[in-house]
Order: sequence, then structure tokens, then C-alpha cells
Amino acid sequence: MQAISPIGRRPLHEEAVDQLRTFIIQGRLAPGSRLNERLLCEQLHISRTPLREAIKLLATEGLVRLLPNRGAQVAPLEPGRLAETLEVMAALEGLAGELACRHASAERIAEIRALHEEMVVMHARGDLASYFRYNQAIHLKIVEASGNATLGNTYRQLNANVLRARYMANLSRERWDEAVREHEQILDALEARDVARLRRLLHDHLAHKLASVSQAVVRAA
Repeated sequence: MQAISPIGRRPLHEEAVDQLRTFIIQGRLAPGSRLNERLLCEQLHISRTPLREAIKLLATEGLVRLLPNRGAQVAPLEPGRLAETLEVMAALEGLAGELACRHASAERIAEIRALHEEMVVMHARGDLASYFRYNQAIHLKIVEASGNATLGNTYRQLNANVLRARYMANLSRERWDEAVREHEQILDALEARDVARLRRLLHDHLAHKLASVSQAVVRAA
């Protein structure tokens, strides 16, 4: 009888990281708020050890700030750092789009189109959380389709620091609707393998997000 691999089980702290990251991205844990370990342990049904491991990992992503002898807090949004990061990411996404046009298979592009169609359904339902998951999957698939592993690794590292900002951009219904239209144009350019247009669209897409988030941060200040 052929050996059967054991069912993988993720460590508790990894599950906690995913949950806490979602809470922070969606604003359920607000920027600057203290992380109440007792309350979070109750909500996540875990002990303090995996919770603290999760908090340390989120600190490496820039989502949490560790306070010496005072626990931890959700890292505040810093407009200057956010602008710099999104500026770099806009250049990376533009390059990824150019390389994807040249190297992506028809099958890979069809997969991205399928994700887009699912994303549009979530937008029509008003399901922002599900929409955002498909949205991020699309951007990551385009980066992966570039075939450049170094670009992909750099993109993932930077993207972890701006997930909150990308989510916040869609809290404005007007901006959310516009983002969907921009994604349709992005997919059209990718399918046409229009390098110059796709590079410009991806760059402008992030620039529009930055403008929207900057306004939201000013309003919340």
C-alpha cells in the first residue's frame, strides 16, 4: 500500500497571524490602538504564547509596533512612508506588467481573467472583504506571471506594509467603483499584450489608491 502523507496542520501562531492581519487591514483593530492580550486570547481561543509569536511576526511586517515593557499597538499609518512605498510598488507593478505581457502563457492570463470575473461578482454584492482577497490575488498573479523571482519577493515584502492602505482605498464607494473599471482596463491590456498601456495602467492604478488613502488619513487625523 502506498504511503499516505500526514495531513498538515498549521501552527497556532500562523493562524493567529492571519486573523490579526485581517483585523488590522479591515480596521477592526484601529491604527494606534493597544493590543489587549487577554481579550485577543479569548477572541481567538488561543493562549498567550502563540498570540505573542503572532504579534512579533506582524511587527516584522510593519503592522504592529512593539512597545518596551508596555505590550504592543497597531502601527499608525505614516503618510510619508506610505507614499514612498507605493511609489516604489507602482514601478514594480509596471515592470511586472511589462514582463507578464512578454512571458505569460495564455493559460496564465486566462487564470487572471477568471479571478477578475470573481472579483467583479464580489463588488456587485458589496462584499469588500472577499473582493479584496481576489484583488490581491490578481495583482500577485500578474507579478508571478512576470517570471522574475526577485521582483516577486521584493513585491511581497513591500505589499505586506501597505495592505491596510490598499483596503482603505476601497472604503470610498466612488473609488471602489473606479478601481473595478481600472482593473477591467488592466486585464484588457494584458490580454492584448499591450506593454506600454499595461505598464501605465498599473502605475496609475496605485497612484489613484495613494490619493484616496491620503485623503482618508487626513480625515481620520
